[in-house]
Formats: sequence, C-alpha cells, structure tokens
Amino acid sequence: MQNYDIAIIGGGAAGLACAVRLKELDKNLSVVVIEKGERAGRKIAASGNGQGNVSNVDLGAEHYHGSGAYLAEKLCSSRLYNPLEMFDFLFASDRLGRIYPAGKQGSALSDCLLRKVEKLGIELKLSTAATALEKGFTLILSDGGKLQANRVVLAAGGKAQKQFGTDGGAYALARSLGHTVTPLYPSLVQLKCDTRHIKTLKGIRTECRVTALDKDGKVLGTSTGDVIFTDYGVSGNAVFYISSCCAGVENVTLSLEFLTDIPQERIAADVESKLAKGYPQSELLCGTLHNQIGRAVIRRCDSSDPRTIARTVKNFTLAVEGSLGFDYAQVTKGGVPASEVDDRLQSKIVPDLYFAGEVLDVDGDCGGYNLTWALVSGMHAAKSVVNSFNTDD
Repeated sequence: MQNYDIAIIGGGAAGLACAVRLKELDKNLSVVVIEKGERAGRKIAASGNGQGNVSNVDLGAEHYHGSGAYLAEKLCSSRLYNPLEMFDFLFASDRLGRIYPAGKQGSALSDCLLRKVEKLGIELKLSTAATALEKGFTLILSDGGKLQANRVVLAAGGKAQKQFGTDGGAYALARSLGHTVTPLYPSLVQLKCDTRHIKTLKGIRTECRVTALDKDGKVLGTSTGDVIFTDYGVSGNAVFYISSCCAGVENVTLSLEFLTDIPQERIAADVESKLAKGYPQSELLCGTLHNQIGRAVIRRCDSSDPRTIARTVKNFTLAVEGSLGFDYAQVTKGGVPASEVDDRLQSKIVPDLYFAGEVLDVDGDCGGYNLTWALVSGMHAAKSVVNSFNTDD
C-alpha cells in the first residue's frame, strides 16, 4: 500500500492550489491528488463562460454567505492571500471589477496549475474516486486500490455541475467521519417563474434591477444587471446574483424594475404625451422600453393610465417557482458547517483532516468570488498542514 504525507481528495481549484502550495512550502512532502475525472481543473477552465473569471477587485465580506462567511472574510476579504499569485501571467479587470487572465481564456488557469503540479512532482491520480475514507487515514479507491496518508485535505467540491465530477460525493466522505452537512441548494442558477406575463419575451435581454421578496414582502436581496427572459423564467447575471437569496425560501416574488435611471414621474409624463398624440394603448411605451417588453407591461396592468403604467415599469413582478437545479447551478449553497472546523480549516472532529473549497458552507456572489474562495482556502489549508508537520517535529 502506498503511503503519502498528504492526500488531497479533489483536483479542482481548491485541491490543485493546495497541492501546489504544499510543495512550494516544503518540497520534501509527498503529495497525491485524487481526481475522479479524466482531467483535473475542468471547472476552473469553464469559469466566467470560459474566460476565466478568477477573482474580483472588490472582495468585500458582503459578497460571501453561509456559516463560513467569516472564514471568507478572514482569508479573502482581508487579502491575507492573493489568488493571482498561483498563476504566471498578466490579469485585467472589466468595468464590473471582475478579474480575468489578460488573454480571456479560462483554460490558461487550469493549464498553469497543472504545469506546476507536474514540475513539483505531485502525483495526480485521474479517473479515480475516493469511495471511502477511514480514520488513520486509509483511502479506498474506485479502482480497487488503497493508499494511506498522514494528513487528508477534502477538496472535492459541492453538488453543482456534476458534469465536472462534483456530484456531492465529498459530503458523504465528510459524514462518514462524523461531520454534518447543512441543507444544500443550487445557487448562481437560472430561476423558474410563472411565465404567463412573459411568454412573448423569450430570448430578449434587458438591464434592470431585480429585487427578491419573501411572502411578507421582506427584501431578500437586490441586484442590477442583465436579465434574459426564457421559456421557463429568467436568466442572466442579475438573476444569478439574486438566486442565492432565493435558495431554500418559499413563495419568493421577483420585482423587476426597468429604466432604473429614469424617475417614475418622467415615465408617466412620457406615456401621457403619447396618449395626447393618439398612440394606441399597446404602443404607449414604444421606444421607451424594448417594444415587446413595453407591450408586456401594458398587458400586465391592462390600463392606459400613465401612473399605473409607470408603476408597473418600476415593479414588474414574477412569482418564483424554483430553479433549474444543481446541474445548471454554478455553486452549491450549504455544506460542512464552519462550526465543525477551526481557523486552520482543520476538522474539530477528526484531527489531521482539513477542508477547502465548496465542500464547506461558504458560497459567494457571481463575479469571481467562488473561485477566489476555492484557491485561497486551498492555499490556507496547505499552510496549516505544513505548520502541523512542523509542530510534530
């Protein structure tokens, strides 16, 4: 049976960053990464629609959620670690603060990490899953093999986008060693809605402010950006942002505010002017909104009253009926609760077991925050592991 100093379960952003930093800190450590997919780092390459949205200029604590948000604040928001240090090329940010490789190619991120894995002599077991994890540690592998390790880092991701191998298996391993897992929800995902009022809008993209409200009218969250109308509901960046607020909440209503920079009174005056010029009711928002959206607003309020129309422009509501689920979600909301790990990301239940990335109950907003968390938590776990060996000495 092979023996290693550290076994890392998961070859995504957190696992690869952890492995690389381990060897950078101590070249004599024997490290193995166990990845169930045919290639490591596939989800990294797909980030930012394939352009590699690796981080964000604004890493404020308000962009992280879950019981482990304070860990993200400590490691990401405080800039204790710089995730860009893991890569050997230039970066650029866009007008929204999202940071990409200057070449706008997500595969450059995974390629760089994998080059370092090879150069540092890190063993990478592909197409191999850890099917069981026993204290001590003995890892049972899907190919029938076993290996032993002095330390284990569980970085096998969450439950979102199972096409990248993140099918929730990490949670089963955590539970097998006595950990619990909070309720899991898809996040950064398209939302299913009552489509009665938007059937004619399929494929139309617009920019608006989206506010999610619970059944009592309490604001759950607000986001401004692109909204794309679909045959099932709504998509787009503003919807991805707001979906996290809707996770696990019943009877959510979305309020879409069109023309965010134009006061309601000016919209009403414009409608009144069109009425005076003889415009038909269906065209009272012509040119002011996308024509199809304008007609949908008019049909919704079923009135030619300028004030009623203007109010509907500013508050076009849709009842949320769910989401497209984990297969379409970018990230998992929920995971191993932060109360079960210490500030070193070491388990409080099983000594020498560490966690990194999405398996923990930490999720970030859309815009590079989740990849930053994965990389930074991997780096921090690596530092903690190396320090633990030094303490043993």
